[in-house]
Amino acid sequence: MKLSQFKFKLPEELIAQYPTENRDECRLMVVDSRSGDIFHHIFKEIINYFEDGDVMVFNDTRVFPARLYGNKEKTGACIEVFLLRELNVENKFWDVLVEPARKIRIGNKLYFGEDDSMVAEVIDNTTSRGRTLRFLYDGPHDEFKETLYSMGETPLPDYITRKAEESDAENYQCIFARNEGAVMAPAAGLHFSRELMKRLEIKGVERGFLTLHSGRGSFKDIDVEDLTKHRMDSEEMFVNEELVEIVNKAKERNSNVCAVGTSVMRALETAVCMNGKIMPFEGWTNKFIFPPYDFTVCSSMVSNFHLPLSTMLMMVSAFGGYDLIMRAYDIAIKEKYRFGAYGDAMLVLR
Repeated sequence: MKLSQFKFKLPEELIAQYPTENRDECRLMVVDSRSGDIFHHIFKEIINYFEDGDVMVFNDTRVFPARLYGNKEKTGACIEVFLLRELNVENKFWDVLVEPARKIRIGNKLYFGEDDSMVAEVIDNTTSRGRTLRFLYDGPHDEFKETLYSMGETPLPDYITRKAEESDAENYQCIFARNEGAVMAPAAGLHFSRELMKRLEIKGVERGFLTLHSGRGSFKDIDVEDLTKHRMDSEEMFVNEELVEIVNKAKERNSNVCAVGTSVMRALETAVCMNGKIMPFEGWTNKFIFPPYDFTVCSSMVSNFHLPLSTMLMMVSAFGGYDLIMRAYDIAIKEKYRFGAYGDAMLVLR
């Protein structure tokens, strides 16, 4: 498959800037790859496609307020700092992206907060945009993190062109999020309300959780036409024994195992064994899934509508079939479905 095969014209007004008022009341397109049929629903009606004993797997990563604005020493120039991950707790080293990158050099100091109470020093240039910062803070680590995060804002994707608002701190977080470490929310999970989760539980649909700390790598522009030459950024992930037991037992009884989101699918396919079952995993994955690909764990997946040329679109196309998914996207545009993290959802059945 070539990069250009995932290009399509997406009207800007279809990129959702805000979520629906109620999480489980966005629109849901159901794509049945077995028959080629496409159906239209409200998201909470997803329950009708699952039975007692089926399993939904969620990503319980928690997004932290990763976007900060600081001022460069002497010039006072405004610099956007996007926290990626903490590299060293003791020394308070952080891997970050900075904009505009050309203004920042090793040795520069950046000041954060209304009273410049937080200071960071650039100690390394890792990429053209990336830097390593050392935060100069004398207090305990918990106090440092609390102070740092109080200065940050919700790291909405770049295609959401407005400034982050107070409500985004809750809206851009799954209700079951608990393990902090992501800078991008697992968007498919955003549609699940507490009421819907309870209804699924009453129906006998089991739930399992893994953790994959979603970074910005999935949104990085692909600069090669030949997809086999693209390399994904690595993301940290954890699959525990409890999930392994839930998923493997479901596969033994031929129940439906549903990946809620592309991050879950990537993690499960990273943790899979030769026999199609999964095993515990703790480490990093840079797995890039695009057509053709032989999926071995899941028989369904939930996903949002993704932007052109995105790795997430490629994975969904691999799962549902390229021609059918691209036809579904054509229909989504005609029917004015909303795209992006705050947009509508798709359930793909196999």
